[in-house]
Amino acid sequence: MTSTSAPLVTLHDADVRLGGHVALRGVSLELRRGDRLVLVGANGSGKTTLLRLLHGLLAPSRGRRDEHALHPESRPWVKAMLFQRPFLLDMSVRWNVQLGLWLRRVPAPQREQRVRDALERVGLAVQARRRARELSGGQQQRLALARAWALQPDVLFLDEPTANLDPGAKREIEALIHDLAGDAVTVVMSTHNLGQAKRLATRVACLDAGRLVVERPVDRFFDDPDLPPEAVQFLKGELPWP
Repeated sequence: MTSTSAPLVTLHDADVRLGGHVALRGVSLELRRGDRLVLVGANGSGKTTLLRLLHGLLAPSRGRRDEHALHPESRPWVKAMLFQRPFLLDMSVRWNVQLGLWLRRVPAPQREQRVRDALERVGLAVQARRRARELSGGQQQRLALARAWALQPDVLFLDEPTANLDPGAKREIEALIHDLAGDAVTVVMSTHNLGQAKRLATRVACLDAGRLVVERPVDRFFDDPDLPPEAVQFLKGELPWP
């Protein structure tokens, strides 16, 4: 997608205050249809807060968040979010996927088909009757992706989706994210992994101490020598960790 794609969410000089702490300050950003927007920055830079603000789970304390609400088919956009540590119910793999569809009032025959398709897509069909909390970390993250994908989202929000996984599981999840984005799903993802950002992003936004210091197409972010000093320091691994 190009920069002329239809906007989904626009932030105008937005702050987010959490208690007495300003987690985001003066952020202006546009999320467009078809983006694979990756948020990078050190711990505490505001990545998760910005992810939740773009989703609508948080409202700005100052400034404005505009959601361009209707899909071209004149229906609301469908959003799904995958957290760093997905919460799985102490139920079967199959029921963890089906429950979200039931809550969305998807008719029973469609629910069954979507569950089968989603588990097949992430390679967990043979685990359908197993208890979800017995799965490995990588399998649990694949299950969380299946649960999100079964909702047929237009926008998928991912908060550090591979942070606690071993290298093999990270590659599996990254491949699934790339696959889902190929279905014309708009993706917003936070990560510390710069290689992952380079492989998955169409655009990269770099945060430092709650401020958006730069947002560029992925090639210009990694290859342009004219970056703000905070972004240069992050790319070199020089930013201190709080």
